[in-house]
Amino acid sequence: MKNCVLLISLLLALCTTDAGARNKYLFVYFTGNDPVQEQISYAVSDDGFNYTPLNGGKPVIASDSIALTGCVRDPHIMRTPDGDYLMVATDMRSSLGWASNRGMVLMKSRDLVYWQHHTVHFPEKYKGTNFANVTRVWAPQTILDSATGRYMVYFSLLTNDGTIPYDRVYWAYANDTFTDLEGAPQVLFDFKAPAIDTDIVQDKDGIYHLFFKTEQEGAHKGIRQYTFTDLHRPDTWTLHDGFCEQTKDNVEGAGVFPLIGGGWCLMYDCYTSGHYQFTRSADLNTFHWVADTRTTGAFTPRHGTVIQITPKEYRRLIKAFGK
Repeated sequence: MKNCVLLISLLLALCTTDAGARNKYLFVYFTGNDPVQEQISYAVSDDGFNYTPLNGGKPVIASDSIALTGCVRDPHIMRTPDGDYLMVATDMRSSLGWASNRGMVLMKSRDLVYWQHHTVHFPEKYKGTNFANVTRVWAPQTILDSATGRYMVYFSLLTNDGTIPYDRVYWAYANDTFTDLEGAPQVLFDFKAPAIDTDIVQDKDGIYHLFFKTEQEGAHKGIRQYTFTDLHRPDTWTLHDGFCEQTKDNVEGAGVFPLIGGGWCLMYDCYTSGHYQFTRSADLNTFHWVADTRTTGAFTPRHGTVIQITPKEYRRLIKAFGK
């Protein structure tokens, strides 16, 4: 009887580990500036720094099936406490110019394979307001606002009527079904100069760390960081000195994620040098270089994000897309 109980306990433990313990990473990204590259791709990793693309490096979601422009960039993925996955992406075809996009794509999935999708087109949604005059809506991301229990989508905005004269970061809550934004966008923070590619994470002590790219003409374009405890009180935020990247190259597309076993990875696109750079940090204050990944061959990441996944999720992805 004792042996039976022990065996059952071991089987339950194995099942729990297999289903729930996150031991790999999923990188969601696009691959370049050609329309055939402005689509969503997946890659997987055992350590968070070295990745193998799925589907032979080809897209796993066709942009012409989800976006008004037929192209997407800058995908951001997150896991919800309910076990869903949320993704947002820039609805943009860069061949039409860097001031050509007018909205974003909101996506939701139960399995990382099949996605529901909805577009938010600012000229239509915000008709009659200055947000209808948007020149670009870049790099949307999502975070759970712990104060309200709602999902907050944040993004940079620029308009052609002078009301938003440089790229400034705004936010709006998503609706309950994650199919639209609710209300007019609100300023998240104003750097008093162009700021794009914002990424927010929260550490174990409840401190928010917000990373963003500075975009001033004629100056170094790199990653700065704010820390704070209240998402909606930028007057209480602390701006850290210096840049976070471990290179003198211009960089963009900061992505920060927790490492299995502790610590964090900050990654970014060294877009003028043809490689992606990965760094490690124990405290999100000091960063150390780990690896450069050339953006050539089958794995050619551009701005994207990473989440941890379980063995079950990994097997599902391999079954659906292969390597």
